[in-house]
Amino acid sequence: MENLERDQWKSRAGFIFSTVGAAVGLGNFWRFPFMAYKNGGGAFLIPYFFALLTAGVPLMIMEFSFGHRMKGGATLSFAKLGRKWEFIGWWQTMVPLIVMCYYSTIIAWSLNYLIFSFTQAWGADPNAFFGGKFLGVSSGPWDLGGFRWTIALGVIVVWLLNYFITKNGISGGIEKACRIMTPLLAVLMVIITIRGLTLPGATYGLNWFLKPDFSKIMDPQVWIAAYGQVFFSTTLAVGVMIAYASYLPEKSDIVNNSFITVFSNSSFDFLAGLAVFSILGYAAVASNVLFDKVAANGAGVAFVAFPKAISMLPMPKILQNIFGIMFFFSLFIAGISSSISMLESFATAALDKYDISREEIIKRISIGGFIGSMFIATGAGVHILDIVDHFVSSYGIALLGLIEAIVLGYVYGTGKIKEHANLYSDFKIGWWLDYCVKYLTPLMLGYMFIQNLINEFKAPYAGYPMSAIIGLGWTVAVGMLLVALYLSGRPWTNPHISLDRIEDRAVSK
Repeated sequence: MENLERDQWKSRAGFIFSTVGAAVGLGNFWRFPFMAYKNGGGAFLIPYFFALLTAGVPLMIMEFSFGHRMKGGATLSFAKLGRKWEFIGWWQTMVPLIVMCYYSTIIAWSLNYLIFSFTQAWGADPNAFFGGKFLGVSSGPWDLGGFRWTIALGVIVVWLLNYFITKNGISGGIEKACRIMTPLLAVLMVIITIRGLTLPGATYGLNWFLKPDFSKIMDPQVWIAAYGQVFFSTTLAVGVMIAYASYLPEKSDIVNNSFITVFSNSSFDFLAGLAVFSILGYAAVASNVLFDKVAANGAGVAFVAFPKAISMLPMPKILQNIFGIMFFFSLFIAGISSSISMLESFATAALDKYDISREEIIKRISIGGFIGSMFIATGAGVHILDIVDHFVSSYGIALLGLIEAIVLGYVYGTGKIKEHANLYSDFKIGWWLDYCVKYLTPLMLGYMFIQNLINEFKAPYAGYPMSAIIGLGWTVAVGMLLVALYLSGRPWTNPHISLDRIEDRAVSK
């Protein structure tokens, strides 16, 4: 019989805060703003919101409905669909398992910079400080360059938080933590944004962010970028949302919860854009340089451009310090709320299949993840992070999203998705979900995957040596699939789950 003691969310608000916390992560602060910056400014919002409505919301409804109906994480849910599909669930949960290793290290960077903000330890040249004194970037991915001990200490703190929050379960750990962290993050972001918008030169930066270039709307790559942003930002196809939905009470509003989660995450995207570009606009005007001289893409926004801007704010140094503390504390909160969801994704998968205690599986994952993070806390960490993240995103998440949409759209059937989602939802969905899940989303994700594959063979990624591309990139990407296939072939030992029961409940098209 099914496990009758399965944990549940204690409130709808707790579930929403947790799903939003899972979706809102470090990337919100630098991926979306610069995606818009490069793809038409304000005009990018048109394909972005179209992608939200045709990919973000439908796929969120699909995952919430699937996890809630099957009452299991990704592995159990796909196993109930048919044992031959179980490997998809394991493959999905392998992604956050890998991502946590380097994601936790970036959170540790945020924690270090929170402490640096008390004295503005980055000094007059934040760029040299970040790459040199702090990261100690080595010559390449095979040159470890020794441990960066301040980062290693931050990693210890991050994994201890991951462990202690998640081991207490859904209602006793994750829900309690996210009911504090997500609203606090929202408040901090509003404060940071308001301060940014009131700075002289803010409009200069916002023009780069919001001034529309409608000529780019006709470029198919801009639409692909919009779909990519929505897909990666909403934490889909990695088992997180399926796992979270499996703990929902029976009478839950799937459709509205999906809309709230997706649009709350996009609100953080937009708010981060306003904050980042207004403050960088001020820094450009105050330095009397062009905007692109202060704008650094990726993590450089948070750890190079922002520290420089903080040191230039027109306020006493103690207030500059407080502003820096708020900003890096925001990054830290966003990171932790996402990392615990990644940990829960794999933990739920393992708990569903194996006769093991929650505390034991969380301990094992945390120890393994901590060891993995230690490799990123070296001088080669940035290189390793860059390569692994590229291959996990391009050949893990994108491909899994495509496979999931096809399997759930055609094998499970969009009719069953809609039927279950509409059961207790105030707002009912119809043909729109069929079209998005069966046709539009597979088309866009398939095109993205093919384009990534073509670009991969044109030249080694970012000029890294082929040994690193194979050893750290393709090995990880293919290894996730192989491990998933191995785990899916292992016997189910959870006494509350019957293999016959799984087969009996397999859902046909």
